[in-house]
Formats: sequence, structure tokens, C-alpha cells
Amino acid sequence: MTGRTGKRGFASRPGDAEGWIKAANVRADSKNARASFTARLTIDVTPELRGRIKVAAFRRGQTVADMMRDLLAREFPLDQGEIS
Repeated sequence: MTGRTGKRGFASRPGDAEGWIKAANVRADSKNARASFTARLTIDVTPELRGRIKVAAFRRGQTVADMMRDLLAREFPLDQGEIS
């Protein structure tokens, strides 16, 4: 009987923190290059908060995703010495 040696899961965790955060090696030479790579972020919010966010985005003429990206970019600006 032949079998696999060692158990591999659906997705394995990288050994280092940088590999865990950055799923792909993308060289960011320009703003467009940085925008081409995205990562999904999931958070749990109450239905009431979700509704308020959706209404605010609608009133601003934005999508919820764009509004949240702008909010996160303002809250967590790229440091001058940081490499993306």
C-alpha cells in the first residue's frame, strides 16, 4: 500500500511573519503596481453597524470597500522608511 508521507493541509502557514502577511511577492514600483495586489480582510461587525456603514457609503457615492480602504489608509499611513 502506498501513501503520502506526512499530512499536508489545504493551506500551510509560512514559517516567517513576513510570509504570513504577504501572500505573493509583488514588486511595487508604482502606485498602480501596489493596487494590483489585494488581500481580503474579514471582520465581524453588528448588523446595526453594517447598516450604518452601508448607508454612509451610499450617501458618499462610494462602495463600502472603497470607503473602508480610504479609512484604513488614513488610519495606517505608509511610513517613509517602510518598504511595501
